[in-house]
Amino acid sequence: MLSRSLAAFAVALSVFLAIPGAYADKAFLLNGIDTKIDFSTPGKIEFVEPGIDLVNIMDISNPARPRTVANLPISNSIFGPPTNLQVTPDEKLALVASAVKWEQKDGAWKPAPDDRLFVIDLETDPPALVATLNVGRQPSGMAIRAQGDLALVANRADNSVSVLAINGKQVRLVDTVAIGDQVAAVAITPDGKRALIVKNTTNQIGVLAIDGQQVSYREDLDMPVGQFPYNIDIAPDGSMAIVANTGNGGLGDGHADPLTVIDLASTRPPYVAGYVNAGDAPEAFGISPSGKIAVALLLGGDVLLPVDHWAHSVKGSIAVFAINGLELNMVQSIDLGGLPEGVAFSPDGAYMYVSTFVGKEVAVYQVRGTRVRDTGVRVSLPGPPGSMRARAR
Repeated sequence: MLSRSLAAFAVALSVFLAIPGAYADKAFLLNGIDTKIDFSTPGKIEFVEPGIDLVNIMDISNPARPRTVANLPISNSIFGPPTNLQVTPDEKLALVASAVKWEQKDGAWKPAPDDRLFVIDLETDPPALVATLNVGRQPSGMAIRAQGDLALVANRADNSVSVLAINGKQVRLVDTVAIGDQVAAVAITPDGKRALIVKNTTNQIGVLAIDGQQVSYREDLDMPVGQFPYNIDIAPDGSMAIVANTGNGGLGDGHADPLTVIDLASTRPPYVAGYVNAGDAPEAFGISPSGKIAVALLLGGDVLLPVDHWAHSVKGSIAVFAINGLELNMVQSIDLGGLPEGVAFSPDGAYMYVSTFVGKEVAVYQVRGTRVRDTGVRVSLPGPPGSMRARAR
């Protein structure tokens, strides 16, 4: 028989393991910090002298209480979808793309396309930058395959997708796939055999075929979607994808914009199955690991529009949608303000994280079925976040 103290320990351990979100392994959340942009005047984007950009790394092993474990001085940008960084499924590496760099011309600072991708070792204490690769110009949205052996990076200024092979902690560029149009974001199906690319300037979603490390563009399968699609995610079961159409060139304007639902389960090629109103300018977007909800962050007008614009007073917000097959139903809307830029989930989907550029913080929400509850937990960031991502799935 167990001794009394050992038995008590066993009971305590069993209770701990039964708590939703009680993790034995490490889990990480990434925040890309951009110091080169200022929104102090509503409706005006100011390019300022760059300070030190950072990649903030949080440990979310206790998902209700994220804690910062590293702030690495790595170039980052709010330009590009808030999906320019991601953690590998085994939580050992993080990849971060630098979309733009700052150059001084005629006495003023201006953005120019970058081409760097950074590799971070998450197993060191603290996490550390271990490699820098050159990919296409203005690398933006990225996706890591669920098998952990391949990453795709959308290069906006090069109209291409970079193909990266991942072997342990070694990452190398193996191919570049020409698309012919600007590509802002990418998502890979759970089986790793297809990817969807967001062609933001032509208002289309494209399809990539994946065979091992061989990636090819199926131009014949392009799908028309809403105005200025900018973000995309695929359901955990691979049955459907949802596209966030930001509209207005990627800026809020007071007018409603849709989410596009794409059927991936049909025996026919992927096709647009429907649209649902999201609100003004959904940019950051994600589907929960449970597959029960989709969450869009609406940019709103309180930061992006001048004070005399009729929609200036409209705050940014969280729009929560219940997923039922190919149907989306908005079940919750939560005001945020402060230019919401990032949304991510804990690995089991029990918690959701949201960041705001102006607020310089991460807010923690608990997910209960198809609704979210603000826990009141706020984690300060060392600067304004332009992107957020957790592990690939």
